[in-house]
Amino acid sequence: MGVIEETDVEQVTLALLDAANDRDPVVQEQVRKSILTLGNQQPDKVLSMCQDYLLKHPKLVVGHRVVILQTIELVVKSRIDDISYPKIKSVIQLASEEMTKSKEVVPEWQQSASNILVAVGNKYINDIMEEILGKFQPGVLPHFFVVQTLANLSDSNVYGMVPFLNAIMGTMLPMLGMTKQDNLKWVFSSALCRFSESILEYLANLDKAPDPTVRKDTFSSEIYSAYDILFSSWIQSRESKLRLTVAEALGSMSHLMAHDKLEEQLPKLLPTILGLYKKNSEHYIISKSLCQVLEASVNMGSRVLETQIDGLLVALHQQICSPMDFSNPPTVKNHNEVLRCFTILANTFPDRLMVFVLQRLENSNERNRMGSLAVLRHLINSSTSIMETKRLLILASIRQPLADHSNKVKKRVVQVISAMAHHGYLELEGGDLLVRFIIQHCALPDTYHRGQRPPDPEEVTNEALRSMCDNTLHLFTTTVGRMTDVLWPMLLCYLTPNQYANATTPLCKSLILLANKKLTAQEPNFIIDFNAQGSSLPSQYILMIRLLVNVAFPFRCRGHGAPSLSLLHTISPNIHPKAEPLWDNEIPKLVNYLEESTEDSLDKKKWEETLLQLLSKTLAAIEDSQWTGQLAVEATRYLPTYNNALEEKSFLYRCIGVILQQCYNKELVRKQLQEMLIGTRHNDAIERTGVAMGIGLCASSHLDGTLEKLEEFGKSDAFRKASGIFGLLKDKSDVDVEKMKSTLILCYGYVALHAPEDKLLTRIDSDILHNISKNFNTKDLTMKLSLIHSVGLIAKAISKSVRKHGFLFSRKQELMGVMMDFIKAEPTDVMRTPVRYLVLTTCANLINLDPPLSENENFDLLKTCLNGVYGLPTVDTPDKAKDEEALDPQQREVLYSDTFNALHELLRNVLARDLSPDGLQSVFKHIESWLSSGQDHERERAVKTTAELLQFYLDNLSVKNLVTFHNLGALVGRLAPRCTDPNPEVRRAAIDCVYRLMYIQLRYEGFSLDYKDDSVECLLDVREKLSNPDHSVLYKTCSELTKIISKRLPQQQLSTLLFMLYDGLVDCQSNCSRASSVILNTLLKNRGAGLQDLVPEMLEVLHNRLQVIGEEQVKVAIGQSILILATQHLHTVVNTLVAYPLPYDSWSCEMWIALGADSTLALQIMEMIIEKLNVMVPYVDKKESMLRPGLTKVATSQPLAMTCALREMMLNGQSADAVAYIFPKLFSALLVRLGSSVGVQLPKDLNSNSIISDRKATNKINVANFDVCGVAVEALRILLGRAQLDAVVKPLDQEGAWDKMKDPQQHTTGVTLLSRAMAKHAGPRLPAIVESLCPSLCNIYECQRITVTAFFSELLNHHVVTELMILDMLMNNMMERITDACGTVRMLAVRGLGNIAVGSPEKVNKYAKELLAAMSSGMEEKDDPGKLITLEAMSGMSKILLYLDQKNVHLLVVYIFMKIKPFLENENDEIRCASIMLLGNLSKFGSGEPIFKDQIHNVLVSLLLHLSDPDPQVVKACKYAMRICAPVVGSEQISAMFQNHLLEEKGLHYGEFINDLTKYLIQDFPGMLNFYHITVIQFFKSNWAEIRASAAMFIGFLLGNLPDEHFSHMNMGSVTKGLVMLLQDPDPLVRVKAAEAMGHFH
Repeated sequence: MGVIEETDVEQVTLALLDAANDRDPVVQEQVRKSILTLGNQQPDKVLSMCQDYLLKHPKLVVGHRVVILQTIELVVKSRIDDISYPKIKSVIQLASEEMTKSKEVVPEWQQSASNILVAVGNKYINDIMEEILGKFQPGVLPHFFVVQTLANLSDSNVYGMVPFLNAIMGTMLPMLGMTKQDNLKWVFSSALCRFSESILEYLANLDKAPDPTVRKDTFSSEIYSAYDILFSSWIQSRESKLRLTVAEALGSMSHLMAHDKLEEQLPKLLPTILGLYKKNSEHYIISKSLCQVLEASVNMGSRVLETQIDGLLVALHQQICSPMDFSNPPTVKNHNEVLRCFTILANTFPDRLMVFVLQRLENSNERNRMGSLAVLRHLINSSTSIMETKRLLILASIRQPLADHSNKVKKRVVQVISAMAHHGYLELEGGDLLVRFIIQHCALPDTYHRGQRPPDPEEVTNEALRSMCDNTLHLFTTTVGRMTDVLWPMLLCYLTPNQYANATTPLCKSLILLANKKLTAQEPNFIIDFNAQGSSLPSQYILMIRLLVNVAFPFRCRGHGAPSLSLLHTISPNIHPKAEPLWDNEIPKLVNYLEESTEDSLDKKKWEETLLQLLSKTLAAIEDSQWTGQLAVEATRYLPTYNNALEEKSFLYRCIGVILQQCYNKELVRKQLQEMLIGTRHNDAIERTGVAMGIGLCASSHLDGTLEKLEEFGKSDAFRKASGIFGLLKDKSDVDVEKMKSTLILCYGYVALHAPEDKLLTRIDSDILHNISKNFNTKDLTMKLSLIHSVGLIAKAISKSVRKHGFLFSRKQELMGVMMDFIKAEPTDVMRTPVRYLVLTTCANLINLDPPLSENENFDLLKTCLNGVYGLPTVDTPDKAKDEEALDPQQREVLYSDTFNALHELLRNVLARDLSPDGLQSVFKHIESWLSSGQDHERERAVKTTAELLQFYLDNLSVKNLVTFHNLGALVGRLAPRCTDPNPEVRRAAIDCVYRLMYIQLRYEGFSLDYKDDSVECLLDVREKLSNPDHSVLYKTCSELTKIISKRLPQQQLSTLLFMLYDGLVDCQSNCSRASSVILNTLLKNRGAGLQDLVPEMLEVLHNRLQVIGEEQVKVAIGQSILILATQHLHTVVNTLVAYPLPYDSWSCEMWIALGADSTLALQIMEMIIEKLNVMVPYVDKKESMLRPGLTKVATSQPLAMTCALREMMLNGQSADAVAYIFPKLFSALLVRLGSSVGVQLPKDLNSNSIISDRKATNKINVANFDVCGVAVEALRILLGRAQLDAVVKPLDQEGAWDKMKDPQQHTTGVTLLSRAMAKHAGPRLPAIVESLCPSLCNIYECQRITVTAFFSELLNHHVVTELMILDMLMNNMMERITDACGTVRMLAVRGLGNIAVGSPEKVNKYAKELLAAMSSGMEEKDDPGKLITLEAMSGMSKILLYLDQKNVHLLVVYIFMKIKPFLENENDEIRCASIMLLGNLSKFGSGEPIFKDQIHNVLVSLLLHLSDPDPQVVKACKYAMRICAPVVGSEQISAMFQNHLLEEKGLHYGEFINDLTKYLIQDFPGMLNFYHITVIQFFKSNWAEIRASAAMFIGFLLGNLPDEHFSHMNMGSVTKGLVMLLQDPDPLVRVKAAEAMGHFH
């Protein structure tokens, strides 16, 4: 396009070339894009300019030259077909010159030039070759980049270059010998490598090649000559980069060498390449080259290769052993190349290779072993046919690594085994060892970390290896079909030995899958022959036992419970056919239950019981005594397997007990009992209990036999051996006789427990106690525990039997005595053994037996037991014992819980013997003293115990004759105060106590057992509320409680209750009880009238009491007391409290708040205070110091105190009615008070006239936080809340209005927000408020005038003032204020008048004259330093214009417009914003006026550019103004654009918008183009970078869219000059847009 002057395009291109090296990368990028845009439009022209630029600036910095050369390359690449041939020739010339100008190598510069030649060479290869070969002359060493360019050309244009290569290599060969410099040697080697690759590609695709006659031997001799030099001399270089490139070249060249030459060279070539591994750290290239040479040799059937095989294998093996780092890709590539080399060799020399690799499996170095395994795996997977014959050899050799200790090696072994499985190795003999290896490692324990070693990135943890083996076993089972018969049933062998315990879960899962496969296919070998010849399988008995024990501990060994149970179910036909139907029914339910449980949620005891029942049911279903006998024998024999897992062993003992119950062969039973007793390891407590439980279970079917066996065992040699003459020589592991006796004692206890009831009582004394009681005086802890436990079991057994047969237990007292001695011997400050728990349980069982205890015995029992337990520290108190003695926290928790449950059981049983008020008292008196303990946990224990006992009492009470519940008052008095205890547990338990006491009383009054009393039932709701520690809730609860107690309490109990409650007042914990406060207030009500003289003193006493009481309920009660006094003595109370020192302390505040509780009273007080506030002086002006000029406002103290008093009273919700009644007065008084408090200081002598002299020294900190204005603001906020104007308060809180009201700078904003909220949410209340406020507008205090004007000004913003008919009043007030002496008042008045347009637009024309006059004078205000009044006037004018009639404004339009225009570019954001808005609003008055249309076009450019103004409000204003002006502009399309795109909240894509807009401007206003672009150019000098950038964009798009015929309107000189200037702007944003605009110069 020749429309834009050539000179302009040149000037712009030149400016862009100058800027091509801009310091900002974004600018640099845009400059490039623009040059490229111009280059794509006019390639020849721009290429010429680039060339000229480089020629004219020979000293240009390299970076700059590079950018221009890169630009040339891009233009050539994208427009190669459109560039004239002469220009191509000159570009070749230039690039060649640039590339070789400097003899030194300057990579970035010369590479860019070389890239141009390569780009041109894709089309004009002959011209390029002509140019390059001119610089590639025989006998002269060429420039580095000449060779580099040839190499790159052969890469990018194979078919064009290969025909030249013979000649090129012919010229090159002599040069090689002359080359001394490493970098030239490097570039020659690199070129030879590329040439060889190009030739090979050419030969591989001859069908597409231009000359199909080319053959490999065309190049052989040149390649060999080059090879000679590279190999004989260059590969020895010291420079490693060169050595590697030479090696790479030799690899590629080997394919082109003549076969005989290659064969001849191999013995030298291979060792040399291998030698490079040691000299270079980078190995990938060497391996790649080696792989190419090996391929070439194998392809030509080399014979010599065999002689090299040993060295090759050693070197390759070394490579495969070097670690692979996945974050470093070359190491991974190298690994893969080396594996390729092995594959090539495996196909040629399989035997040699196998022997070599398998020998290396035995190497002592871990890396070597890992490497060999990697090769082995690769070969098994990749060279299947060759490896087929080697399978047995590999199987034999893999045994060595199976025994390896390193996890890293094991990981590789697992990978190899996995490969072998897929290729059928594991079915062969010896395959089972590999399966065993996998299973062994499924059973690995977790890694044990010793200290902090530095982390090894290749470390393989036990967990990782185990997980890998789990997955492998799963794969074998699911995806390797041929493995099914290898694994079934062989995997069963691994279920029973302990060393595989941790593999149970994966084993079970696999076995289930295998069994289901067999079942589905109906294969007969699903049924297993356990007795087959040579079978190593465990018997069905052991399998069943093992799996059952696994299930009992379901979360151990990686959660083996559910899988074991499922497997048992799956193989049930193999265990016993009759078990199947039972298990089909039972097991799925159990599996479900397990899967829904967690380790914590499972009830272990219940679970074990369930499993023992399942076992018992199974044996009953099988009904085969021989089978059951065999199960018993094998289970007993299997016991030692669990010697290191005692809980499992203990469970197995119980299983054996259950099995023996169903065994009818007495001899076999005796034999198994003998085995159990002899085999037991008596030193362990778990095992002792286990065997005893087992023997006990057995006794339920074989009592006589079992007792005989026990007696025989007690007299056997075992005991004599343990305690005989050799006792001195006993070694540690031998059993103490005490431990054996302990086992025996426990056995007797469990035998008693399980013995048939009809046979038990006859055997207790003679056979059981007789054998135990010999040991009562033992000091041995183990025996002691066993004795207590056993006696408890016996007592339990007797009490079960006694229900059916009466029985007097003559040894009861004796046993009780023994138990008490045991408990007294325990330390009081710690619990480490279960002695207490066992003694309590045993006593609880003994207590039930006759004869009963005497009173003294009972007293001692209770005292000893309670003191022995309640005094214990809390569960979480750390135990300071030696480690081996201390319990871990979990054990301790269980022991505590068991002990307390046992204590409660004992107390219930004691109470049951005398269920009467006296019986209750005899137990309660022991608990009573603990109820008021200072320790939380001791109170909690006592109350909970009481609650338990009362529930028991209630449940078991039967009233035969009328008895009075004489201790009810005492009990309630003790327990009721506890209902508000700080400890929530105590509170809940105390309520339970009261609830139960009330029902006990009802029962004594004769009500029936199922009678529900409504009032007492309310206590249950009360109990729910008690979990909430909120004081108000507790207070209410206490009150409800009191009502219920007083309703149900008999008259004669009252005094006792009161006395107890007085005690409760001084309780060291509790909130003072409700009762005391009720009494106090009742007395005051009845007798307070005559106490006037004492009122101040009483108030002071109450003030003091408030300070020491922490309980909320009691404080509230004191508040009630004050209220009662005020009802009787109003003035005295108010005057006394007002004079308390300021700021009021929290107790004085509480007293004022209390006065708000009665609304009649509150109304009287508030009216008193408002009256005084209206007449008192709010502050005085004082000179603060001689040094500082000016006066300070200092508050007067009485109005301040009254404001505080109002604030506190209104805090009381009960004051709401009073507040509602005088709301307008209160609101006005506080608003005016707020105005007179802004910026006011506290007086220095705040409390000089306080009536209470000893309290003058008010807390300094409180005074520091006491703020005159803050008090007023708080009072106002509380007033609104109390008047139920939350809707007003909410927005004020959200907008931070309260802080603004306090801040002298933002006070009016705060008041405006208040006024707005009132207008919106409290309209009906406004007339009265406005009336109350009007007098303050003429007040002498300027601050009050400002506050009220601000309030009124905002009210006018809302239509509600018209609806309420107060508009005229407000308007008149504002007009008066326009001439106020205070500037702020004047500004607020102007604002208020402007607001009429928003609030009551329909009234604007009524007041048009006044409003226009006010606004015009505002815009001309002289005394307006911050232009605030001007700003308000413009805003106001904007608002009014929206509603004024044409006739009222018509003549003023242009006058106002002229006034606005200077403000458009004002530095102040708000003024710019206001002027633009006003401009928009004016426009509707100008439609149809040609003069106004001109005015709009005058400012249009300014508006468009300000759309990217840095201030978002200005942008909004511009959008608004342009939308409004749209119809006036005179173009439908532009008008539509403004309406559609300039939406308030919608983002604007500025570039697209201006681009489209310029099209319409050109189309609709061609005559204005000159004016527009001149105006835009003026903005090139704007102060705002954003505006300068937008101006550049505007010009850019204008040029881009301008048709030829309009260029005459444009002053291109100025445009070009302006853009060139912007391209040097300090702001990168501007430079980017200028560069972008320049891209449109085409």
